[in-house]
Amino acid sequence: MNITLPPRHDGHREVVESDLRSLIVIGANGSGKSRFTGVMIGDMKGSAIRISAVKALYVTARRYDGLPGSIDTTYARGMESKIFAQTDTTEFERLMALLMHEEMVNLIAYKVAMSGRRDGDDRPELPHTVLDGVIDLWQDLFPGNKVLLEGGKMLFTRDSEGDAYSPVRLSDGEQAVLFYTGATLRAMPGATIFVDSPTALLHPSLSGRLWDRLESLRPDCTFVYTTHDLDFASSRGNAEIVWVRDYDAQASTWNYSLLSSDNGLPDEVYLDIIGSRRPVLFIEGDDNHSIDSKLYPLIFPNYTVKALGSCNKVIESVRSFNGLESFHHLDSYGIVDRDRRDESEVAYLRRKRILVPAVAEVENILMLEDVVRTVAHHKGRDERKVFEKVKRSVIAAFESELRAQAMLHTRHRVKRTVEYRVDGRFNNINSLEEHMHELVDKINPRGLYESFCREFRRYVADDDYASVLKVYNRKTMIASSNVASLCGVQGNRNGYLGAILDILRAGGAEAERIRMAVRRAFDLADDEMKGLLSSEDTQSEIQILDDN
Repeated sequence: MNITLPPRHDGHREVVESDLRSLIVIGANGSGKSRFTGVMIGDMKGSAIRISAVKALYVTARRYDGLPGSIDTTYARGMESKIFAQTDTTEFERLMALLMHEEMVNLIAYKVAMSGRRDGDDRPELPHTVLDGVIDLWQDLFPGNKVLLEGGKMLFTRDSEGDAYSPVRLSDGEQAVLFYTGATLRAMPGATIFVDSPTALLHPSLSGRLWDRLESLRPDCTFVYTTHDLDFASSRGNAEIVWVRDYDAQASTWNYSLLSSDNGLPDEVYLDIIGSRRPVLFIEGDDNHSIDSKLYPLIFPNYTVKALGSCNKVIESVRSFNGLESFHHLDSYGIVDRDRRDESEVAYLRRKRILVPAVAEVENILMLEDVVRTVAHHKGRDERKVFEKVKRSVIAAFESELRAQAMLHTRHRVKRTVEYRVDGRFNNINSLEEHMHELVDKINPRGLYESFCREFRRYVADDDYASVLKVYNRKTMIASSNVASLCGVQGNRNGYLGAILDILRAGGAEAERIRMAVRRAFDLADDEMKGLLSSEDTQSEIQILDDN
């Protein structure tokens, strides 16, 4: 379903494409964001619900929104049927009552099915209810916390505490997680879920991961977030962003801009990055469709990630940004592809806070052994067999291009050496000319080429897949290796990348396995990577801003 946005001051209404998974409405306080989304909800004709943890926890007055699938509407029908009696509860408490009632109805239906089963009939499967989904996600987000169902009530315990307690004794943030999870999972199929202030009451280390998981659990739904939190707005990497600037109350029109995910946030919005107070990670990539800008925010979740385009711009931005530390008090790093850099170049960049992975380019990160094996395992394939086939394909392709690859590395080394050696001072043209004649013998291009050929042949002979990834620049490697199909993924390169991103967003052991594979690819010590990679950090801190 397409989403039609409210009218601009000139009367024109933008239409957002139907394949949209999430939409961000951002703007300053008083810019008319709530009224803006109210118009959108009115246009949905019953397929929308609106949720707000702040209102759910603190507002006790009955304010029925009239939306068919909302918590209030469902609860009101229950009151008419004498299922529920209380009228002065909060929306949070009403949701808890609905979840327990729906759980009871499902259990009764299951018991009826069991009692009607005849000898030889298959045992009916116990349905997985909304409450089951709420409990699963809750215990995943809060390890060490348990949920008990006793006497028709939901109770909570912590490993360190023996007593069980009711949901109303949870912290505000815990109640917000419980509310958002329950409200989202019980939304009608194909709903558009409008979320007011999605980060309110939530710790910054939790909000991003919560919404990543909820989006993953409800792929049939579209999420529309209303916020003035730029950190959160930028963390939704595949979302369209509507920037609401001001509102004409008399005409009920708005001044707003639709910011395509191709372009990231504009400079005037980006200026507020300093307010996020998070260290910055500059990366290559021209837009949000590049692998860099899709992958690295999920790999390095505790950094603000900004895509800049070229490697030179990354290097220069790190130098400039760190030069202004006394002003913004933020640390920054950069990531550039290895390409054909030698170890001395990599060491130099690392001293300048530029990280270089032990693979030739970002595409090769997707081909790391543990990444390939994780995707294959996730799709139910034999990960060992899949990787062996991918490995043979990549090494065979590298062997067939060995001389061409050696030549590319030789050209890079010659170019870098010439740039370095000619950068001296020469008093006259004769000195420069004599120096240039001597360079050919000193550099010895043929010797370099033959050395690379020998080194590369050794990689092939030793079946050294990791070393091949380190030196092999080939943009079509994902397609030519058939890794997507072997892993059981449709769509070749984009499908394979999408599967990796889905695993990372979902979290858990598989996501951690991929992050650890990338950690090893950067070949950094634990203390060096402490700030960049931490299993305790979450995707709430992801930012992806692009500067075209």
